[in-house]
Amino acid sequence: MAASTRIAQKVVRQVRISLADIPTFLCPAILRTTSTPLGCVYKARQQPSIGASQRRDVTSIARDPAKILQPPRRSSIEKLPKQCAGCGALSQTIDTEGAGFYTLTRKSVRSFTEGVTTPGLSPEDKVVKAALERAGVEAASLNLGGLEAPVTIAETPVCDRCHKLKHHETGASIYHPSMQSIQDTIFESPHKYNHVYHVIDAADFPMSLVPGLQKLLNITPQRSLNRRSKTGRFYHGRKTEVSFIITRSDLLAPVKEQVDSLMPYLREVLRDALGRSAKDVRLGNVRCVSAKQAWWIKELKEDIWKRGGAGWMVGKVNVGKSQLFHDVFPKGRSTPNKKLGTILPARSGPKLDEKKNSALAEPVEVSTENIQEEKSENLVAWEIVNPALGAETSKTHDAFHKYEWSTFDSLDTSSLLPPAPAEVDYPSMPLVSSLPGTTASPIRLSFGNGKGELIDLPGLSRGDLELHVQPEYRSNLVMRSRIQPEQVSIKPGQSLLLGGFIRITPTDPDLVILSYAFTPILPHVTSTEKAIGTQEQTRESSVVNMSLPGTGKKTRSAGIFPLKWDVTRSRAGPITDPKVVGINPTKLPYKIFSTDILVEGCGWVELVAQVRKNSGDRSRVSQVQQYGMQDQQGHELLGSHDDVEYDVDPDCPSVEVFTPEGKFISARRPMNAWLRVLEKPVKQSKGRPRRSMKGMKKTEKRRLRAY
Repeated sequence: MAASTRIAQKVVRQVRISLADIPTFLCPAILRTTSTPLGCVYKARQQPSIGASQRRDVTSIARDPAKILQPPRRSSIEKLPKQCAGCGALSQTIDTEGAGFYTLTRKSVRSFTEGVTTPGLSPEDKVVKAALERAGVEAASLNLGGLEAPVTIAETPVCDRCHKLKHHETGASIYHPSMQSIQDTIFESPHKYNHVYHVIDAADFPMSLVPGLQKLLNITPQRSLNRRSKTGRFYHGRKTEVSFIITRSDLLAPVKEQVDSLMPYLREVLRDALGRSAKDVRLGNVRCVSAKQAWWIKELKEDIWKRGGAGWMVGKVNVGKSQLFHDVFPKGRSTPNKKLGTILPARSGPKLDEKKNSALAEPVEVSTENIQEEKSENLVAWEIVNPALGAETSKTHDAFHKYEWSTFDSLDTSSLLPPAPAEVDYPSMPLVSSLPGTTASPIRLSFGNGKGELIDLPGLSRGDLELHVQPEYRSNLVMRSRIQPEQVSIKPGQSLLLGGFIRITPTDPDLVILSYAFTPILPHVTSTEKAIGTQEQTRESSVVNMSLPGTGKKTRSAGIFPLKWDVTRSRAGPITDPKVVGINPTKLPYKIFSTDILVEGCGWVELVAQVRKNSGDRSRVSQVQQYGMQDQQGHELLGSHDDVEYDVDPDCPSVEVFTPEGKFISARRPMNAWLRVLEKPVKQSKGRPRRSMKGMKKTEKRRLRAY
């Protein structure tokens, strides 16, 4: 660690990397060696250095002194928040394209730093003011009862990047952290009791599952089916538990009760994804929530409040962590009488204790001396270049440096976990955006007067499918609402195209497959030859290809996926219904197979096919074996490649999927979502009931006799 830090220090000193060019969350050691105040970096960029190019710089400055950028005023810099409330990045005024940059002339920033100006009078206030002026002396004797104008506090502004994301939906993603960075951050927790909320997206469940999370974070093992199994375990004086939170459950079914009925299915799919380690566990820590419909949000919020300690939002990008954070954070509960949680002294994990401190001790002293020398040299150069402005700006620079040094002394840049802000009842929430990688650094918010805190962590990389899509179509990859697809038949010799760059081709030449695309990408069925030309961008077609130019050359096979799950009982209709015909599915002359093809971050495609039993075609056996060799990537994404048993019926059909670079695809057991989307026939409303004809003939005869 010490050797790598010294090498990083030497490279940084030679290349002169600025503070904002290095993400604080990803590389704190380099920041420790280059903890140059913002003022020094600003001056190094604006002031010329003494050397061969001094005369050229002097000439340019003397010709147009009005273009010299003056340093920001000290009063404005001091009042900026240390951390952006939207993305969590440290505040800075250097890198205009980086996270945490504040434009001091922006209206919201200026109102926050310089104070809120008195707003204009409303029409009602004008009427009252005019009446008081007409009253004259009598108005002065009025007793207002100590009424005072309410104090207006300006809202804490967000950085320019968050401002553009919120109002213009434009911005760039940050560097996605590694799992090692997430591990080191959680190990720095000051709390004795920690709870990890593993957030999983329902759109491509369970592809957004982070494999191996339990081993990396020293999480308490899952409870087994044995009723005497232990409920908790401490590692290094801390207890860390996990809950699986499936977000955006409103994408699965329209009604809350239907999603409740899916919980056994979701547990089994999660068990398959976790592999052999979850074979005999209870999985009672799985929750399915929806922030949009407020399903199970109240229950989860109460659990967070009762549990206390540190709650960590962990997951991949665009799974809904920030939105969930916004809805489940306990607001307005600062109760000093409640029992406080146990807080330990802040320290790193077992890998980041004494070694990191000893490795960073020596470079800090060296970098400080270098900064002071560079400071004096730059001041001399500035006075030589422009004596008129040198004396005036030197005082401003000194005040600026003094503030920056005090700010950096209070911030520990070697820590991956930023300091916790002051607790308020209703704090500013993290920014919610569809851009992958909106959160740049951990965001900590405390609740319950120190009872606990909730931390929103940056998302891990999810596959970067959007990098192969044109910028104007990237927003179409996000599944925002529940899809009601149409049934599309893939006949022999045809293929299914999704967005023009994902192709699903059946491997059986004489089989019809029904497909239901639960994706925001529009499906299109065409002949396989035309589909290949459209996907490889070698054929002009009316079908829109959303991929970037040149993506067709990167098209690879993502694997052969068999439709290996038997859904005859649920798909055969009233034939197998015990209340109607009640025929056993094993006695039928056919089978119905199905599977769900997952597209990472977009949704899934449900495929269904009906085949006859004992068809005599055993060529599919070789295809199944080929699937076991080619479909390694999908199961690695699910984290269960080593534990998958390829027990496949030889009669089941299969499909081959082609995507850019052969990635972003996996498979799971079918959800049968189409059966829930299919609208039931509405019963015709009965009109006025028909009048009874009983005794009408006798009544008519009596009437005739009366005449």
